[in-house]
Amino acid sequence: MGWLFYTDRRVKSYADEKAEITRLCTFDTDTRETRLVKACKVGSTWYAAAKVTSRDGSPLEDATYVTDADGSIIFGAVFLTRCDDGCWGYKDMEESAGPVDSRAPLSILALLSDLKDPDSYAHAWRQRCRDWAAIPDYEEGDKIRLASPVTLTDGSTCQIVTATYYRRGRQKRRCYRIEETGGLVRLSKGSLAGSILLSSAKGATSPVLAEFVAGQGA
Repeated sequence: MGWLFYTDRRVKSYADEKAEITRLCTFDTDTRETRLVKACKVGSTWYAAAKVTSRDGSPLEDATYVTDADGSIIFGAVFLTRCDDGCWGYKDMEESAGPVDSRAPLSILALLSDLKDPDSYAHAWRQRCRDWAAIPDYEEGDKIRLASPVTLTDGSTCQIVTATYYRRGRQKRRCYRIEETGGLVRLSKGSLAGSILLSSAKGATSPVLAEFVAGQGA
């Protein structure tokens, strides 16, 4: 399915978006009912878990999902969103359709029904979401080695960096200090995949706590 834009500008806020995602995940057929269980927005993308039940209460039969104990199934959905000249629009995909955006929170994945095919698009999508969630969120002062060197705009590379911040107005923004040059660089979360913590800021700045912990083990 392509993009659908609302030219009446009805969607103006986060609350409006969530209400629209809820509406889009709420529909009935002659035999089934679908209702939103949970939705989360990551960047400009909404991730949703929607529950399908039979209208007569009988257990569902589905080619993709294992039926849950109550006879229902819960599937994942992805809603890409953007604004164009003030008009909000979306593109929706069910997880088995092979969506590219793969940053669904673990709280969404935990709700979804098991899959019958371990080689399905949905299974691969869920694994990419788990891989994304597993990327560490480093603290200020943590020294790390990236899985592979990152090429910078001047053609140089860096691989060992230390997490820090710089100020822009009243905001603190995450950046990384390059080991070799001392320069600062912004890194995407994706570039931290597979990185290794070389030294922890907590251990380096808490000698008293380290001594206390060592004494507890004596």
